[in-house]
Formats: sequence, C-alpha cells, structure tokens
Amino acid sequence: MKYIIGIDQSTQGTKAMLFDEGGKILLRTDKAHAQLIDEKGWVEHDPEEIYRNTVSVVGELLEKSGIDRNAVCALGISNQRETALAWYRESGKPVYNAIVWQCARGAAIADRLDAQGKAELIKARTGLQLSPYFSAAKLAWIMENVEGVKKSAEQGGVCCGTIDSWLVYKLTGGKEFRTDYSNASRTQLFNISSLSWDEEICALFGIPVCCMAELTGSDECFGETDFEGLLPRKIPIHGVMGDSHAALFGQGCLEKGMMKCTYGTGSSIMMNIGEAPIFSDLGVVTSLAWKTRGKVQYVLEGNINYTGAVVTWLKDQMGMLASSAESRDVAMKANPADHTYLVPAFSGLGAPYWRSDVSAALVGMSRTTGKAEVVKAGLESIAYQITDIVKLMAEAAGIRDLELRVDGGPTRNEWLMQFQSDLLNCTVRVPSAEELSGIGAAYAAGLGAGLWDDGIFDGMRYTSFTPEMEDTVRTEKYGGWKKAVDMVLKA
Repeated sequence: MKYIIGIDQSTQGTKAMLFDEGGKILLRTDKAHAQLIDEKGWVEHDPEEIYRNTVSVVGELLEKSGIDRNAVCALGISNQRETALAWYRESGKPVYNAIVWQCARGAAIADRLDAQGKAELIKARTGLQLSPYFSAAKLAWIMENVEGVKKSAEQGGVCCGTIDSWLVYKLTGGKEFRTDYSNASRTQLFNISSLSWDEEICALFGIPVCCMAELTGSDECFGETDFEGLLPRKIPIHGVMGDSHAALFGQGCLEKGMMKCTYGTGSSIMMNIGEAPIFSDLGVVTSLAWKTRGKVQYVLEGNINYTGAVVTWLKDQMGMLASSAESRDVAMKANPADHTYLVPAFSGLGAPYWRSDVSAALVGMSRTTGKAEVVKAGLESIAYQITDIVKLMAEAAGIRDLELRVDGGPTRNEWLMQFQSDLLNCTVRVPSAEELSGIGAAYAAGLGAGLWDDGIFDGMRYTSFTPEMEDTVRTEKYGGWKKAVDMVLKA
C-alpha cells in the first residue's frame, strides 16, 4: 500500500488527510489557529503558528493511523488564497503577521491607484478587479508600514508570498521558494496572458519582482520534506493549488463550462472556461484554474466575503444558535411570509459589487420578525450572493445549461442546498466527500507523482437537489434581494 498526504491550510485551521492508493480518505486530523482581529476589523494570522500546526497535524495523522511511514510517497497542499505575508529570506522569520484575505486594510492603496487611473490596466493584465481583497494591496501595505521592509526587499532580502509559498519554504527548510499558477493568479501581480509576474504592476504596488516566488506547475515538484523528521525519508511536494482551485479539480470540473462553489468562511464560485481567458465587465474576474501537464486552464470566478461566516456570526455574536448545525432546524421554523433580508456586508461586498465601503444591514423586518426569521435570512443570504455570481458567469461565458457542484461545511444543510437549487433553477450536486480542497491537492500530487491516472475522479458519489420553487416565487424572492442590496449600496 502507498499513501498520499493532503494538507488543507484554510482560514480557520489546518487539516491533514491520509489517502490510500485508491484515493480514499482514511483519516483526517485538524487544528485551529488564532484569528487576530482588532477594533478596526483588520484580520491577521500568525504564520509561525500555521506552520507549527501543519507539522503537528501531520504528526498526529501518522501516529493515529499507524501506517508504515516509508509508504508515504507524496504530499499535496491546498491553501487559503489572497492571504499575504512577507518574511526575511535569510532567517525565514516573518516581517509581520499574515494579512488575511478578509482584511480590507489595503483599501487606501487600491483607491490611490484607482485615482491614478490604473484600475483598467491592472484588470487587463491580471484579470482581477482592483481591490484590497487581493494580495497585492496587502503586500503593499506591509512595504509601506513595516519599518525597514521596503529597503530590505529592494536588496532581495525579503520573500513576498501567499500561504502556499510560506509552507513550501518552511517544509523544505528554506531551500525552495515557489508558488503555483493558481495562487499566483490571485495576487493581482501576475500577468495571466504572459503567465509571468508583471513588472509594471509590481512596481505600481511598490513590490520588487525579485521578492516573488518561482512559478511552478500545479502538479510539478515543489521540493521535498520529511516534516522535521516525522518521516524516515523526504517525500516530494507534488501538488499545490489554492483551495478553491483544488476544490474545482477535486470535483472533476476539468472541462469548459463545468462549475463549482465552495461554501467556506467565504465562498468562491468558479467556472472552467478552457485554455483561453474570457474577460468580463460584469463583476466577475478571470484567473488561472491551474497549470497541469504543462498546460493552463482558465476560470471565471466570483468571491464572497461572508457565507459560512454568516452562520458563525449568528452563533457567536448574535447568540441565536447553539451550533452551526442548528441553523437548518431554526430556519425551518420561520414564518414563510416574512420578507427579511440580511445583506452581510460586514467587511464590504465582494463580487459582483466590489464595494469595500458599505456595511451590513437587515432589511424588510416587521414587528413579528424574530430569531427564526433572522436565521433564515442569514442562510438565504448565502444562496442569494452565490446566485448573483452564477447568473453573471453564465452570461459572460454564454452557458445556458447549468449544473453547480458544491462543497464545504454548509452543504450539509439540506434546507440551504434546496433553496440554492430553487433560486438558480438548476441541479445542485453535493459530493459524498467533504474535503474537496484537500482531495484536489492530493489528486494533483498523486497524478503528478504517477500514482494515479484520471480514473481517480470516477470514485466520487453525489446527492442531487433539483428545483421545486415556482417561477413567480423565485422571481419575487430574488427581486427582493436585489432591492435590499441596492439600499445598502446607496446608504
């Protein structure tokens, strides 16, 4: 028996998964890390804690499984995207905490470039709407606000990257500083046409190109690791992808027109658009899906800041839920005639609105609106936001017959999945496996290492939800959502 280890380093924590040579998950271990949030709403992670947790969960995985450690043959990594950090090349010490994708502290930098008329150039080169959501403005903030970093960076003494490049660097003992094409395409510093770091865009953000990682195919070898001696020999890191890209890969969305949505803290909706980019002015962005077998594929993508995090807010801040799993039962008790909408712009609105300056709101409450109705509005807000993006993607790509494959914790909520199918008026398919990001990275690693062939994708089983809502009800509900969003945008 041979084994693959998959690591999914996400916003909330780090998971390690053990796969057998048939692609089946045998065991999973995970560990949360601290969410460092201040009064400004700035969000950070301690990169050293993330690395320690990565080694720790792999150690626990190996210990609990009791497998022959000599039989582990490759490692795949998926990671939270856009989260950016910088570290000193020689010492490997972070210059500052990692700035999380949710954090909008780079808004002033993005606004400055917009005022200089650079937004269209940046979008044309990178495929991305100018926004503090992406890594570039976060790295620029570090350059401008952390003493001594800019000078050291100009001398080549600083590494700037995303969490994947940090983990590769640390796991290889500082020998490799690499990133894959999927992660690179989400930094807003990467030219998606030339498939290289864009020197002009990097200069606009004040980031020397010499600070950026070596670009590596998503299924190529990123280096070797033994997890600080946990394995008796070093194994290749043979697959790296951003978590949403890895989920698209794990779902088997390898052909043009196939799409998936990851329901996590936030959500990423992706549509595979093939080997040529499609640029849209409809509020969705263009990125690389991956580079595998020497070829790239592109995606249209829309990102939402608060989806699963809405349920966390209802539970932790509002005290309306004892657990996230309770949301389904509470929502089902709500008055069907209630017209409350939650617009969860807690840190602005992402695609397709791209407004970091707006705030969250409950709209349309009546005197009888209570806990159940607010919880229902929270769950519905997840589906409404995803519907916004799917509709625009289908229009941009000229796709009429839709099917949405989904993954992530909230997909276990059957009520939410049915509502999503009703709103989109299409089939929603939920896979039997939950850890699609880790699965995708492990599949890429196993394929890259020659352990598997494309038959590995045939083992996934799905539960399907089909539309049941009448067209008039669908139109009324979605129209109410658009009016609620419009109120927030004009406030």
